[in-house]
Amino acid sequence: MSKKDYNTQLNRRLVLKIIGFGSFFITLGISLVGSIRFLYPRVLFEEPSTFKIGFPSEFKIEQDPDKNGVLHIYEAWKKEHSVWIVRGKHRIYALHSKCTHLGCTPNWFADEGVFKCPCHGSRFYSNGVNFAGPAPRPLDRFRIYVNAEGVITIDKSMVYTYKDFDKQGAYLEI
Repeated sequence: MSKKDYNTQLNRRLVLKIIGFGSFFITLGISLVGSIRFLYPRVLFEEPSTFKIGFPSEFKIEQDPDKNGVLHIYEAWKKEHSVWIVRGKHRIYALHSKCTHLGCTPNWFADEGVFKCPCHGSRFYSNGVNFAGPAPRPLDRFRIYVNAEGVITIDKSMVYTYKDFDKQGAYLEI
């Protein structure tokens, strides 16, 4: 074997060693990254299902109700929580601002006293009951209660449909 053949064979061995060890360390690195990634799972952070809206005394209104028994619609929580607070003559309840037809967001028109869905034309009275358009039922309500601190709290994890509107939690007596 000549010196040239020996150097060529040595270079081939070196290249094969580099490829072999390189493959081993790349595989080891990928496995290590996967193992470390497993220790830190992906977490979906969601907003809490309950939120406070204020004390009952903050919702006192001295005026006559409309034909549906509603004194005032509070829109302060629509954007952040998808909720309208409806102040009736003797009750407060939380309407979900999601159309029962296809889930669009209706708008409140105070001058007309109705909620209008821009998608397919559904209309709802001020109390959330549907009267026009394709919506199959009134707007849903969320649980509303006074917590231990005396603050009115909305719980979006508990939804009341039309048949449950008279159940405790679907409204708050004032």
